Amino acid sequence: MRLGFLLGEVGNGLRRNTSMFVAVVLVTMVSLFFLGSGLLAQRQVDTLKGYWYDKVQVSIFLCTPDTTDVASCAGGGVTEAQRDQLGSDLDRLEGLVETYWYESNEQAYDRFREQFRNSPVLDSIPQEAIPESFRVQLADPTKYEVVASAFEGAPGVESVEDQREVVDKLFTFLNAVSLSAVALAGAMVVCAVLLISTTIRLTAWSRRRETNIMRLVGASAFTIHVPFLVETVLATLLGAALAIGLLWAMVTYGISGFLTELLAGQTGMIGLIGTRDLWTVIPILVGGAVLLAVITSWLAVRRHVRV
Repeated sequence: MRLGFLLGEVGNGLRRNTSMFVAVVLVTMVSLFFLGSGLLAQRQVDTLKGYWYDKVQVSIFLCTPDTTDVASCAGGGVTEAQRDQLGSDLDRLEGLVETYWYESNEQAYDRFREQFRNSPVLDSIPQEAIPESFRVQLADPTKYEVVASAFEGAPGVESVEDQREVVDKLFTFLNAVSLSAVALAGAMVVCAVLLISTTIRLTAWSRRRETNIMRLVGASAFTIHVPFLVETVLATLLGAALAIGLLWAMVTYGISGFLTELLAGQTGMIGLIGTRDLWTVIPILVGGAVLLAVITSWLAVRRHVRV
C-alpha cells in the first residue's frame, strides 16, 4: 500500500466525519482522564501510607487521679511502681518496639495547651485531667494489635490508642475516590467502544461506493481496512494526549502546587505524587488506549466493511 494513498484516504475520512472524530477524541480524553486519576489516586494512597505509617505512634495513656470508671485505674492515679513496670514491659518488646519515650503530666499539659490554645474551654480543664503517657514508635506499624493487647487493661493504664485508626479514615476516603474514578473510567470506556463502533459503521456507509470500487479493482481486505484503523488510532492518540495534559495540570497545579502549600503549613513535609508518578502512568494510558482502539476498530471493520 502506498503511503500517499493511505494518507489521502485517512484525510478524506476525517473531513467527512469530523464531528464523529471529535466525539471519539473527547470520549477517549474523558475516560483516560478518569482512569489516570484513579491510578494516581492509588499511588497517592501508597505514598501517604509509606509516609504516615512510619510515623504512627501507639499512645499508652496512664491513669489520672480522676479516672474511676476503668478497672485498671481502681486505685486512682498511676503509681511509680506501675510506671516502672510498664517501662520494663516495653523494653522486653524489643523486636516490636523501635523506640519509646515517656511524656510527663507537665509535658502533656503544655502540649495540650499549645494544641487547643484558641479553645474557649481551655482554662476550665485542670492539669490533673491530662494523662501522662508512653509514646511508642513501632518497628512494624501493622503489629499494633500485638502491642495494644500487651498493655490494655494493665495496672495503671487507662487506654491504648493507635494513630493509625485516624489515618486509615483518610486512606479509606482516598481508596473510595480511586475506585470511583476507575469505575467511571470503565463506564466511559464502554461509551468509547460503542462510539468507535458506531463511527466506523457510519464511515463505512458513507464510503460504500469507494469500497466497492476498490474491491472491484482487486484491492486486498488489508488495504481497505487500514484507513479505518488509522483514523480510530489517531482519534485515540489525540484524546490520550489531551487527557495526559489535563492530568499534568492536575498534578502540577492541583497536587504539587496547591495541596503542597496547603498541607505543608499544617503537617510539615509530606509525600505527594508528582510528575514522575505521572510518567509511570502514561504508558499504561497510551498503550491501553491504542490497544483498545485497534481491537474495537478491527472488530467493527470486519463486521461493517464487507470486502
